[in-house]
Amino acid sequence: MPLKGGHPDLREIDRWDGGVGWIAYPDERMQRASHALVGDDGVWVVDPVDAPGLDDLLAELGDVAGVAVCLDRHERDAGTVAARHDAPVYIPEWMDGVAPSFDVPVERFGAELGDSGYRVRRVRDASLPPWQEAALYTDETLLVPEAVGTASFFRAGSERLGVHPMLRPIPPRRALADFDPERVLVGHGEGVVTDAGDALRDALDGARRRLPAAYANMLREMVLG
Repeated sequence: MPLKGGHPDLREIDRWDGGVGWIAYPDERMQRASHALVGDDGVWVVDPVDAPGLDDLLAELGDVAGVAVCLDRHERDAGTVAARHDAPVYIPEWMDGVAPSFDVPVERFGAELGDSGYRVRRVRDASLPPWQEAALYTDETLLVPEAVGTASFFRAGSERLGVHPMLRPIPPRRALADFDPERVLVGHGEGVVTDAGDALRDALDGARRRLPAAYANMLREMVLG
């Protein structure tokens, strides 16, 4: 099983009334997940990884209004998808160094992502380690690109949702602890759609305590593949 890439075979995940997610390479260990959010002004594609059949999936939801990049290293295929749909790439107004990566028009967003209905929370904006990340949220849905995830290398023990290994010593409680969503969507793995608020609280509260188990799991995956 490759860490990243392989044979593209779009697998749908996380479908609900307000959107859908997909994993473009189901066999990769990173389990890069992307999402399309249905807003008042069209469909907003978030941190997309391209795959055959993606345009058909998006067409079910409506016209693409924009493609959002919510993590400074999640350029992924945002430019390709945006160009194909004649839409801009949207980047948080405080996120540095990402815009030059794209050959398509770039727009900036602040407290809300266009007219998507999603508000924006700054999860991390730090130089050590270099990390700029924004979460998108409504009363029911929280989308976190990287700080938490469900791919196996994020989780320890019985966790359904885990804090990124690099952030376990300093879990993002200030940014995320006040959320109690119906669903948590993530940039790596399938979302949590049952008792999602409990899973988020458990991930944040147990991040440091379960750090040794999480690191042991990560090392096993790196060595054994």
